[in-house]
Amino acid sequence: MKLSEYVDRLDDRLDTAAYADVDASANGLQVGPGGETASADTTAEDPEIDRVAFAVDAAVETIDAAADAGADALVVHHGLSWGGIERVTGRTHDRIAALVENDLALYVSHLPLDGHRELGNAAGVADAVGLSDREPFGEIGPVTIGTIGEAASPLSADAVRETLDGFEGQPDGETAPTRVLEFGPDRIERVAVVTGSGVDWLDEAVAAGADALITGEGKQQVYHDAREAGVTVFLGGHYATETFGVRALESLSAEWGVETTYVSHPTGL
Repeated sequence: MKLSEYVDRLDDRLDTAAYADVDASANGLQVGPGGETASADTTAEDPEIDRVAFAVDAAVETIDAAADAGADALVVHHGLSWGGIERVTGRTHDRIAALVENDLALYVSHLPLDGHRELGNAAGVADAVGLSDREPFGEIGPVTIGTIGEAASPLSADAVRETLDGFEGQPDGETAPTRVLEFGPDRIERVAVVTGSGVDWLDEAVAAGADALITGEGKQQVYHDAREAGVTVFLGGHYATETFGVRALESLSAEWGVETTYVSHPTGL
């Protein structure tokens, strides 16, 4: 498959254009031949994509691992360009250099991959917890980045914590990695999910009648907000709640006939 076709397929399936005005990430092809110039220049190089690597973050470690696996492209959730790149120096230089030196294209999907109803991170967390009757949740401008749904049967906070503790990327140790602000009802039935850094959507969860909000990481004020609102908040780790989207894209790419490899590089955060 040509790189341009692969990028177009991902952009179409993820509805990348819908998030262009609300996401600081430059979603789509961030590093590689073609891109916006390809349509205007028919002579632009359009390489074949035989193997694609998938990772949560674009970093030197994941780029090198993708290159070692013989990948032609790397697909990530967290890319290199957030509101534009002013200078290619320091860490930015090292990461871009690693991509260019290895002829490795970089495709990024940030908020589109959070909110996709089938392939997204929130959808993956909701699947793991067992939520049904799901609806879009987590408004940001005209789009959403999460989901809200009903548990098949009432859940305890311990049961949800145990599920989140089992996610890929959770740190090992005797202490459960998932932090729980257990201020909601004993029987959790309606759950909102915004992965990564999603505590800013607590008020929306309250308004939607959620008993709990699942996200990755918290902020100081959420303790008081959750306590006063009577909602339980689960902090399952930024990385651990955001592996689902890239794994879903890996499966989708395999269906398209592309060889795939997954690069696990947990941060413990």
